[in-house]
Amino acid sequence: MAVEDTLKPNVATEESNPNSADHPIDRYHEEGDDAEEGATVDESSKSAVPESHPLEHSWTLWFDNPSVKSKQTTWGSSLRSVFTFSTVEEFWSLYNNIRHPSKLANGADLYCFKHNIEPKWEDPICANGGKWTMNFSREKSDKPFLYTLLALIGEQFDHGDEICGVVVNVRAKQERISIWTKNSSNEAAQVSIGRQWKEFLDYNSSIGFIIHEDAKKLDRGAKSAYTA
Repeated sequence: MAVEDTLKPNVATEESNPNSADHPIDRYHEEGDDAEEGATVDESSKSAVPESHPLEHSWTLWFDNPSVKSKQTTWGSSLRSVFTFSTVEEFWSLYNNIRHPSKLANGADLYCFKHNIEPKWEDPICANGGKWTMNFSREKSDKPFLYTLLALIGEQFDHGDEICGVVVNVRAKQERISIWTKNSSNEAAQVSIGRQWKEFLDYNSSIGFIIHEDAKKLDRGAKSAYTA
């Protein structure tokens, strides 16, 4: 893929020690998880890179642990900020050492949003937006999620300023990837994002855009405002 080819030649992809327990995602998981499935960000791996390649925006990885989420009283209170990266090298150091969607427990949510935007409907930047969603069979979203991340941080979308971030929702029978946007009333920008996303992932099924306000009011009864 073009996005992957653009970023990968300039990055370090050597994986760090998977048995370390220092990464925030591992600390956030329940005790007793298999260490081999854990993820560790090795700070020394970043210092070994001779030069860095800054991204246009800084991005923050967020994680919502299902074991904590089931006990919460307020939606969003279990969300945790994991790590903020601003260079290509930092992205790969993070990505190579976290659990990918296929290794996450049922009910987990993994977000990557532009820095200073919280992945919540209530965030003022997200409040008037919506989301495009793609559905995948269980354990089949790892590569689409990576390619989506590369397209976002590589500024491949014509209307990238409209994008807040991406989330993958891991559920019992499927995995959903959604791109959140800022301004749902900007139809041209939203449709462009949806169409380009499908092209980047070579996704053939129709996808729909749900406005956050409609989702809050109607829940699963909300209908797509736009399709691509």
